[in-house]
Amino acid sequence: MASKTLRATALSTLIAASLMLAACNKQQAAPANAAPPPVPVSVVTLTAGNVALGRELSGRASASQTAEVRPQVTGIVERLLFSEGGSVKAGQVLYQIDQTAFRAAAGSAEASLARAQAALTTARLNAERSAELVKIDAVSRQEDETAQATLRQAQADVNAARAALQSANVPLGFTRVSAPISGRISHSSVTRGALVTAGQASALATIQQLDPMYVEVTQSSSELLQLRREIEAGQAQAAGSVPVEIVLEDGSVFPHAGQLRFAEATVDPTTGSVLLRVVVPNPEQLLLPGMYVRARLTNAERQGAILAPQQGITRDAKGNATALVVNAENKVEPREVVVSRAIGDKWLVESGLAAGDKLIVEGLQKVKPGSAVTPTEAGAAAAAAGTAKPEADSAPANAASAK
Repeated sequence: MASKTLRATALSTLIAASLMLAACNKQQAAPANAAPPPVPVSVVTLTAGNVALGRELSGRASASQTAEVRPQVTGIVERLLFSEGGSVKAGQVLYQIDQTAFRAAAGSAEASLARAQAALTTARLNAERSAELVKIDAVSRQEDETAQATLRQAQADVNAARAALQSANVPLGFTRVSAPISGRISHSSVTRGALVTAGQASALATIQQLDPMYVEVTQSSSELLQLRREIEAGQAQAAGSVPVEIVLEDGSVFPHAGQLRFAEATVDPTTGSVLLRVVVPNPEQLLLPGMYVRARLTNAERQGAILAPQQGITRDAKGNATALVVNAENKVEPREVVVSRAIGDKWLVESGLAAGDKLIVEGLQKVKPGSAVTPTEAGAAAAAAGTAKPEADSAPANAASAK
């Protein structure tokens, strides 16, 4: 009897366990057939606004004026009257060339002028005396005419002597080699005692004006054509004055903004680009000739433009830009997007997205088209995360007051 009782008890226990296992399996199978809960995602609501259209172009800095100092007479350099690498002013004497031969030539011309002036005085007195005597027939008219001609010849001799003196003073003045412009001067290619010649090929020194500076950059002619078409179509508005931001080699921004001076009217046939010249103030002389810089220039403004965060734009297998947006039913909707250029950390959208669209920027890997989602603005999510900690910290205080 005991064994039968034990068998009955074991059988009943086994049946009860089987029934409980079946119930558990039903409970676990039920959620699999139910709809999945909405997936939380972060979105950015797109807005339309005016966007400055600019480009970052690379180029080189160059001096606004450059002058090579050369001698205009032949002679020996007596003195150097400037500091190499320093600043000079226009008209400042830089070199002194030996003046001995040129002073002698100028002195000879001066003496010739004095002799001609003395002859002129004698001729004038003779002409005046002859003019009085011819009135009383004391001299013949022929003698009077000769005296008057001699006076005019003496006057011409004085003029010629004066011109010769001026010609002799010109090379004498050239013995003092002056700076043609103001700026920073280079090292001297000659020293004291060197022989220099008029019209020599090598310059004595070079002067560069460093304030302001020129930055010459190149832009593709196709980009200029596209920009003009956008302006003509009313999609963009031309900028009145074009400010230019200069970025130095180390990535820092130059403290003074430049101004676009002109765009070359000819396209370089070898590169297909157009030369642009930017004038940049350089009072601290941080920019130096030959320095590599980048110029950020804004030459148009797009009105009613849509900017989409780059993390919300992806590429499909064919390389086309796509995006996922949340529709009015809080479901994921795919969009094919056309973007033209990057502006900061955003894409300029040409088509596919409109103002008011909620673009998914976080949680893209967890959703697919048609999925139900719970959208949260990216900025609002960050603000909520920032305020969560103070609420948790206040819980113990509330509990303590309750006690």
